[in-house]
Amino acid sequence: MKIDRLVGILTVLLRQGSATAPELAARFEVSRRTISRDVEDLCRAGIPLVTTQGYGGGISIAEGYRLRPDLLTREELETLLAGLGGMGTVTRGPHITTLLEKLPPGEGAIAIDLASHYRDTLTGKIALLRQCIREKRLVTFRYWYRKGACQREVEPYRLLYRWRDWYLWGWCRLRQDYRLFKLSRLWEPEAGPPFPGRELPPGEPDPDRYLREGAIHLKALFAPEAAYRLVEEYGPGSWTETEKGLLLERDFSGWENMAEWILSFGSQAEVLEPPALREELRQTAARLLAKYGGT
Repeated sequence: MKIDRLVGILTVLLRQGSATAPELAARFEVSRRTISRDVEDLCRAGIPLVTTQGYGGGISIAEGYRLRPDLLTREELETLLAGLGGMGTVTRGPHITTLLEKLPPGEGAIAIDLASHYRDTLTGKIALLRQCIREKRLVTFRYWYRKGACQREVEPYRLLYRWRDWYLWGWCRLRQDYRLFKLSRLWEPEAGPPFPGRELPPGEPDPDRYLREGAIHLKALFAPEAAYRLVEEYGPGSWTETEKGLLLERDFSGWENMAEWILSFGSQAEVLEPPALREELRQTAARLLAKYGGT
């Protein structure tokens, strides 16, 4: 639809500053003449587009232009401002400020902070990974997991914010498959040489696939005092009340995540299944008892 294409053209220009007519025509799969008519329609709508000829030229939005307040509802404006503000907590550069300047001022009821206690390093990682994604460059990094740390070489394709954490999604050359890497465990990233890219799976990356594939089923009893944490993490319908406590059954994507999570409850949780986790917790408890001088 034409209106979708017009919005798309504005989005491209707001995001990257300028674009040539051939670039826009190829992106939206229309002719250059159609793009020229779209530019005229946008100008008639009150959006000042500027065309610059020669090397480095292209179509851009006039500097200092702000979107008219009546183009957005209050709810739409608050959503945009909240989203841009959230991205500003983890990205560097003037592009967020420029976008905010183009929007009318608003009083947002929502504030989003996507950073964490290691904000400075997270910002640097995201900046480097975004650059590698844009330029199709390999990224190498040291990745920490349960058995220690190892070097990874990855073709980066997407940054995702899921499950209250940032992840890199890309093709791992060590595992020869697409993988998710948690940024809090990814350290010392370095940009490598360009890579040719590959045909990506259809649709958007599906992080939940890593939960479904090879999932480990946990069955555990929790003390009533732990209910607030279960509500916080999985909702009030995540357990069944029994005479012995709150019974929760849930799949986990990895052994390490499951073990760490259940250990964080201390004596407020009792694992029923899997038996191997019960044994691991028993051994952990024995080592803690020995360390702290128990008998």
